Amino acid sequence: MVSTVTSTTVTTVTLLGISAVLGLAAVLMLISYLVAREMLEATSHQRLRLISRRLNVAVLPLLLVFVTIVASRVADVLS
Repeated sequence: MVSTVTSTTVTTVTLLGISAVLGLAAVLMLISYLVAREMLEATSHQRLRLISRRLNVAVLPLLLVFVTIVASRVADVLS
């Protein structure tokens, strides 16, 4: 019984640690893509502005991940 509880606890802690690291990586990627997009948008070269618009393909899913992370953290705090 004790070994089952211990292994379950270790598995849960490990999974929570991995999800926190992945969440942090997603937020950092979102910030870097948003900064790159703004910098590329400020240039006058058409090719760089095109690349800026193409970054939306990566920004939109990361924005959804960010909203999910924030919603789960708010739900944890409120409960």
